Amino acid sequence: MATDLQQLNQALREFAQARDWEQFHSPKNLASALSVEAAELLEHFQWLTEAQSRSLPQDKRAEVGAEMADVFLYLLQLADKLGIDLVEAARNKMVLNALKYPVPPRAPPA
Repeated sequence: MATDLQQLNQALREFAQARDWEQFHSPKNLASALSVEAAELLEHFQWLTEAQSRSLPQDKRAEVGAEMADVFLYLLQLADKLGIDLVEAARNKMVLNALKYPVPPRAPPA
């Protein structure tokens, strides 16, 4: 039984194949497109205060969600092209981060 992520990857492959876009989907091009989409996501927050960025109106949240989806989809395609399991890579990175940034000791209660 395929996971949601595997099903999404397959749908992305089929989408690109149907449009003959695979020829453009080199790792370099996908990484470039991912960077552009991440910049488009950032643009929605460019001049907001911290408080404004935490309480986006519903229409803005929908636009941000669409940009996040673009970033996610390009990242999935890049991982697929390179044969990288993103879930496994993320888990491994969290282990490395835990080693690199251990929880600081807490002071004993007074």
